[in-house]
Amino acid sequence: MKSKRLEIEQVASFLRDGMVIMYGGFMGNGTPARLMQAILDSGVKDLTMIGDDTAFCDTTKGPEGVGLLIRNKRVKKLITGHIGLNKEAQRQMLAGEMEIELSPIGTIAERIRAGGSGLGGVLTPTGVGTSVSEDKMDITINGQKFDKKQTVNINGRDYLLELPLTADLAVLEAIKADTFGNLVYYRSMRNHNPLMALAAKTVIVEVHEVVEVGSIDPDHVMTPGVLIDHIVYPA
Repeated sequence: MKSKRLEIEQVASFLRDGMVIMYGGFMGNGTPARLMQAILDSGVKDLTMIGDDTAFCDTTKGPEGVGLLIRNKRVKKLITGHIGLNKEAQRQMLAGEMEIELSPIGTIAERIRAGGSGLGGVLTPTGVGTSVSEDKMDITINGQKFDKKQTVNINGRDYLLELPLTADLAVLEAIKADTFGNLVYYRSMRNHNPLMALAAKTVIVEVHEVVEVGSIDPDHVMTPGVLIDHIVYPA
């Protein structure tokens, strides 16, 4: 079996300007700090980032997570559900320095799941009749162009068609992995991570502990190793 081990210095070879990156975690917990630093150190810019929230821009308040890239202005577009605790993300959005697509967190999860499952989209009543339904788009479905989200009526109830999300790269964090990449998360570290592992072309996970194959009870595996391309071992 080919080793999936990746040295942190090798991460830059997977990066390019303008790429789409999904980042796991909730409020920075489950977002891989070393991988975020490696992305920053690579000099890559104009990124589209997809994740639950923007964590913090002040490490005294909690894990900075994607806030590290936002603070250093490496993010061109952000698709997320919450920016309320990151003042720098708010400032950049209001100043027009970064495009932010706000979407309900559950909707983001379903859009990522749809992307990873090869589905054409998700129908959800969440956001109908609100500003969410007025989000500007430039898409073509069955030859018809749409400049905002499409509303579909089913059995007398309106639903928004939310399109799937995929990425060039997903960067995740897990508490434990075996050498094949079977993952175990710790509590809220889990969050969107299993879904993102399905929806990205390349998946890199940063782990706290690596064990031999067979050491993890199969019932405890939360993301199977077949989905994981590379493992960054503990420092």
